[in-house]
Amino acid sequence: MLSRRRSSPWMFAVSLGAVAAVLAAACGSGTTTRSTPVNEVAASDAPTPDLARYYGQQLSWGPCGPFSKTADSAQAFADPKYDCANLEVPLDYAKPDGDTAKLAVIRQKATTGPKIGSLLFNPGGPGGSGTEYLPAVSKQVGTGTLAQRFDLVGFDPRGVSASTPQLDCLTDKEQDEERAKVFADPSPAGVAAAEADAKSQADRCSARMGNQVLGNVGTRDVVKDLDVLRAVLGDEKLSFYGYSYGTQIASAYAEAFPQNVRALVLDGVVDPRQDYVESSIKQAAGFQQAFDAFATWCTTQANCPLGTDPARTTQTFNALAQRLITTPIPSGDPARPLSFNDAVLGVTQALYVRQLWPALAQGISGMATNDGALLMTLADIYYSRGGDGKYSNSIEAFTAISCVDNGGVSDPARVKELTDGVYAAAPYRSTGKGPVEARETCAFWPVPPTSTPHTPHAPGIPQTMVVSVTGDPATPYRAGVDVAKDLGSTLITVNGTQHTAGLQGNKCIDDKLTAYLVDPATKQQPATCTVRT
Repeated sequence: MLSRRRSSPWMFAVSLGAVAAVLAAACGSGTTTRSTPVNEVAASDAPTPDLARYYGQQLSWGPCGPFSKTADSAQAFADPKYDCANLEVPLDYAKPDGDTAKLAVIRQKATTGPKIGSLLFNPGGPGGSGTEYLPAVSKQVGTGTLAQRFDLVGFDPRGVSASTPQLDCLTDKEQDEERAKVFADPSPAGVAAAEADAKSQADRCSARMGNQVLGNVGTRDVVKDLDVLRAVLGDEKLSFYGYSYGTQIASAYAEAFPQNVRALVLDGVVDPRQDYVESSIKQAAGFQQAFDAFATWCTTQANCPLGTDPARTTQTFNALAQRLITTPIPSGDPARPLSFNDAVLGVTQALYVRQLWPALAQGISGMATNDGALLMTLADIYYSRGGDGKYSNSIEAFTAISCVDNGGVSDPARVKELTDGVYAAAPYRSTGKGPVEARETCAFWPVPPTSTPHTPHAPGIPQTMVVSVTGDPATPYRAGVDVAKDLGSTLITVNGTQHTAGLQGNKCIDDKLTAYLVDPATKQQPATCTVRT
């Protein structure tokens, strides 16, 4: 079984830096800020009495060093323009006097003004760290209008990265071991082995985290946290930019708190109407489309490892990758040869952004000559594994949040529809042995889902913006079109092959988004932009 994961623009910056390194080698005291008093918030926004202490709390801002989880974030957080704090929220909103969670928050203050308020970001995942992403988006917006007029704010959703309790279901050693397993046997015995492993992962997470934590990490609770954060930051209305899974947070917030919306940007849209089976099959087809685009480009380059005939590139890749099912190849780490799973996931990671295509071609060339180092680096980025062998908790958070958002697929007919559909939609992932019709980890999850597929309905919300890329592999273009219609959003269509597109240096897109975020009351017109190819 191969995991299916959405990603975020934050991962792109990490990917490009890490791959560049591989290619080169081959070649003080806090301050306290008072939030808006509860009695000064508009009547429609007033919290219930049992939540008043959360809405009325003060954030103690201070240096971001203690919030760092990696060497990269430690370096970024050392910049004095950032300050950090913990936001307290109830672990279970049905029991506000019970246990609490703490959300890590990072801020870059507006530089000139007049200040509009806060602009909050979520980079996707689920499981992406908003605190680690903020320095990347800060670099992109520079000293421009958004940095001048807004406090730029990132946060780690409950369970993620520097927030506590942190989702931690597998040790680093166990994650390495899980990645090395290949379940390619479609026989009843092979299905039983795959399901036993999936159940083991669910059982370990339940034993180590507890079902109270696992039952309250979904989007349902994240949007409640987001409303608390909005109020504590002193904003009467929310301005929010969500990438990928962050668009699911945005649409759910619009439904739960329509009266508190100022501006929402949904970039790389997750369609809340689709259940897990439908979204997985469509996402698999999106990645195959991206693989085909990469492969066609590759055939025009000198020494393309996939040959010169675009019609045969998938078969050529299959022949190179499928031999790893029984015979992994060296990766530069004697303890971790490149497995079939890691080879395919390394390719998948590179398909998120077109700038990685040259590195991907080199990685496949390496695989052809029994050198798996570059594809292993790409797979490590996908799994957020550092050079020290330590993992972030992004994959564990992804699993836990996805399971409680989407539920599991247990009905045999639906399992068959899922496994057969994904196998057929993405032949570059093929094992050559047929689909393994096994239930996945979420089918064994110990807590019920807290969300269900539905058409988003948020009547009366102000104008929102949707950015959708025609060749987006992870969140296909049509989802953006449909959700824009559901929410009455203005749609920016982006011609290109990448996952998400806004605030990444394209003037056509960024100028329109900036104008909207500064003045969401001004009517925006649908537009079409093109990313550089």
